[in-house]
Order: sequence, then C-alpha cells, then structure tokens
Amino acid sequence: MTRSAALLVAILRVGLALDGNTTQAPVTRTDLDARVSRFLEQRRGTWRDMNVPDADGRQLHEIVLKNGYKQALEIGTSTGHSGVWIAWALAKTGGRLITIDIDEGRHREAVRNFKEVGLDAVIDARLADAHDLVPQLAGPFDFVFIDADKDWYTNYATAVIPKLRVGGCLTAHNVYPGRRLRGMTGDFYGYITSLPFLDTTVNTAGGGLSISYKRREPQEASAPSSRRRSNPSRAWR
Repeated sequence: MTRSAALLVAILRVGLALDGNTTQAPVTRTDLDARVSRFLEQRRGTWRDMNVPDADGRQLHEIVLKNGYKQALEIGTSTGHSGVWIAWALAKTGGRLITIDIDEGRHREAVRNFKEVGLDAVIDARLADAHDLVPQLAGPFDFVFIDADKDWYTNYATAVIPKLRVGGCLTAHNVYPGRRLRGMTGDFYGYITSLPFLDTTVNTAGGGLSISYKRREPQEASAPSSRRRSNPSRAWR
C-alpha cells in the first residue's frame, strides 16, 4: 500500500469512529463467551428458586450447540439460570429462545439477568400461564426444556411433541428412571419412554435430565386422557 493510500484509510477510519450514526460493531463470539463465562462464575452457587445445577445447564448448552438448534422453548424460566445456558448456545447458532414463567417476581429477575449477561436480544421472556400458552404456540421447535409443575409434564409434552421437528430434542428436569412418586415425574417418564418415535435417555449427573430425540413423526397421535389440574396455584418446579 502506498503512503497516500494508507493515509486515506486512516482518515476514513477516524471519520467512521466519529460518526454518531455509525452502528456499534456486533459482539464477537469471543467477547460473548468471556462475558457469559464471567457472569456464570460470579453467580456460581447463588442460584435459588429451583434453578438447575451447573451440570444440567452445561448439558443443555451442549445439546443445543452440537445439534445447531435454533428454535427453542423453555417451560419454567425461574430466575434464568437454565435460560442463560440455552441462550448462550443459541447466540452461537443464530437461534432464539421463548421462555415462560407464571411468577412475576421470578420473571422480572430473569429478565434482569438476561440483560446483564448480554443475551436479552435472543430471548423472548414471557410472563404467562404455560398451561394456557404452550398449546397456543405455533412452533415449530427443535429444542424444548420442561422444568415447571411436575404433575403437568405429560400434558406439556403432548402439547409440544407435534410441534417438535424430526431430529429435535425434548428435555425435562427432575426425571429419574423408575421413579413413580405421586405428583413428581414418574408418570411422565413412563409416558415419554413408551413413545416409539422418541429415543430417550436420562442423565443423572445433575438433577435428573431426560433427553428425548424425535427420530420420526408418529404414525398416529398418542395422547393420554386429560387430567384435571391438581394444583390450582400451579407452583413452578
């Protein structure tokens, strides 16, 4: 490059830097990784309100990232720990997360956390009753995480499975093989493992994470009979 050309480039760079209308440069992946890692490290051991443990957060992040998922749904935001892990992966795949919680206080705290960590642009956080909202969502989704009222897991699953793409993944928290405790997730585990078009495993390293991949569309709809809501307060988790 000639001296005059180099001078011109320098002038243009200065002009761009001073231009108030110039859009801010996007955050690079390295910048984002550093920011999210720092946030999670600072908050380590402080997550309450039934958030997932770190091991399950990492697992959710890995599933989304390795499969390149882009349309994600989380049922049960709490204060945002799992949402941060999922959205971190989605920020790299070019995806977006819809996350739902019924509790206004938890919802507000989660929104603050999403903004602080710099992931709010890829998260649609909704304050709503998931019993009503989930069936209304159009989808499709390629990743779903359920961590809400345990006795409604099967109902959530039957609402989202038709909207889950083939190759997509349905995950759920606090699930353990063989557990049949009333009001917990035993009925859900029995249901989800009975569906031949899903391949289901359970990772027990954290809080019990069921992982179901949709290998094909079902031949015909398979849904359990409707049950009355046993917990009118619909307490999450």
